[in-house]
Amino acid sequence: MLPAWATTASKQTHLKSKTPVCQHLTLLQSLGSKLHTPATVIAGIHQPGMGYGSPTLSSCKMVLLPPRVGFSVVSCCSRSEFPKHNLHGGISFLGSFEQSSSRLKLQSEARVPSWKLRRSYGLVVRSEYPQNADFPQHYSRKEKKPFPKPVLELRRAARERAKKSKGQPKKPFPPPKNGLVVQSLVPIAYDVLNARVTLINNLKKLLKVVKVHACSYCNEIHVGPVGHPFKSCRGQNASIRKGLHEWTNAVVEDVLLPVDAYHLYDRLQKRIRHDERFSIPRIPAVVELCIQAGVDFPEFPTKRRRKPIIYISKSEFVDGDESEMPDPLPEAPMKPILAEIPDSEIIPPCNEEETILLAEETLEAWEKMRKGAKKLMRMYPVRVCGYCPEVHVGASGHKAQNCGAHKHQQRNGQHGWQAAVLDDLIPPRYVWHVPDVNGAPLQRELNSFYGQAPALVEICVQAGATVPDQYKPTMRLDIGIPTNVKEAEMVV
Repeated sequence: MLPAWATTASKQTHLKSKTPVCQHLTLLQSLGSKLHTPATVIAGIHQPGMGYGSPTLSSCKMVLLPPRVGFSVVSCCSRSEFPKHNLHGGISFLGSFEQSSSRLKLQSEARVPSWKLRRSYGLVVRSEYPQNADFPQHYSRKEKKPFPKPVLELRRAARERAKKSKGQPKKPFPPPKNGLVVQSLVPIAYDVLNARVTLINNLKKLLKVVKVHACSYCNEIHVGPVGHPFKSCRGQNASIRKGLHEWTNAVVEDVLLPVDAYHLYDRLQKRIRHDERFSIPRIPAVVELCIQAGVDFPEFPTKRRRKPIIYISKSEFVDGDESEMPDPLPEAPMKPILAEIPDSEIIPPCNEEETILLAEETLEAWEKMRKGAKKLMRMYPVRVCGYCPEVHVGASGHKAQNCGAHKHQQRNGQHGWQAAVLDDLIPPRYVWHVPDVNGAPLQRELNSFYGQAPALVEICVQAGATVPDQYKPTMRLDIGIPTNVKEAEMVV
């Protein structure tokens, strides 16, 4: 028999002979029994500067896994980067992990092959549109429209451009500033024009199926079996009727607001004078934008240049010499231009399936026209009056003194031109959204729970089309509507 001190020394010698990995595994097993959590260590990952011998715990990071959890990602580091842990302090050595570059966390992953252990997968749900949004702001007629970009930003950008171009040779102007047409936008212009015609023809058919009401005294409309009960009329004798509307049948012009502009034979010509306002034809602004972008309309001729212009000064230029060039040959239009169907030849859809297909096609034409017009507006400038809805397609607005907005006497009837946005060219007419067409009509006391949508979108949705994602925030589809006023008073 050996003495007690000899037995203790032999046990210590036996413990020292164990590899560091065995010591750490023994420690993890004891730790797992205390935490009731199985411990898993993945070692043996080679890194530069390490040998191919047996791995040690100082060359890898450990992760504690909860019960029924798969493998976890383990990364390695060098010995110098790993801190020294207190191996005889029970579970108090966990504090030393906080000082290292890794984080002690529980991570659950699917069981995947070993070559995919370093990959982590996460499910992220994103949406480009908010869940709910406020209605579009209506500005008072006494206020001027805000600029799309603040004036200070425009001045700052102009100073930066002047600073960059200082001391450098002037570059030639690109089309359309040099008088030529942007060839890449010509097919888009034809698509926008045909989409507008398709939209008008389909809307005439849908008005035979979906009921649309228009007020006799104001410009408000409503899509639904009956008109809404809200007291929002501001027309003639509105005080006598206490703001109630008198509904009649609506037409296409009530849904698609007509926005006209002067047709320019030369888009680089001088500004239209006041005495020329009756001698120049006016056409829809979208059609004028498409003509300037490259659409050839025999009814509305326009000047097409084949050589860029030569600027003499900031506002004066000379056309390029085209005498040596051969005469242009008459070319057929790139795409056939559709024609509007007369009202007497409109045939409504026969069944529900045709109505749904017609509504889907109408929504596609609406989105195609708006997206294409937005692309054209980036290259071809469009101006709008800041006081009235007058629109001019061109670099600078006309000089016709026909503005009748608030305090137009102080401006002598002249327009306050500024850059236009898409809603100025194609205004979306917002109406109240009816949650259930076959259900109860809208209630006056519950107007804060109802949403709004453009009139054309609301017509297509009631005809059976799917609601586009970009219009869902203002339609408030996920908001519960109380059945009566008592339930509305209980809403927090």
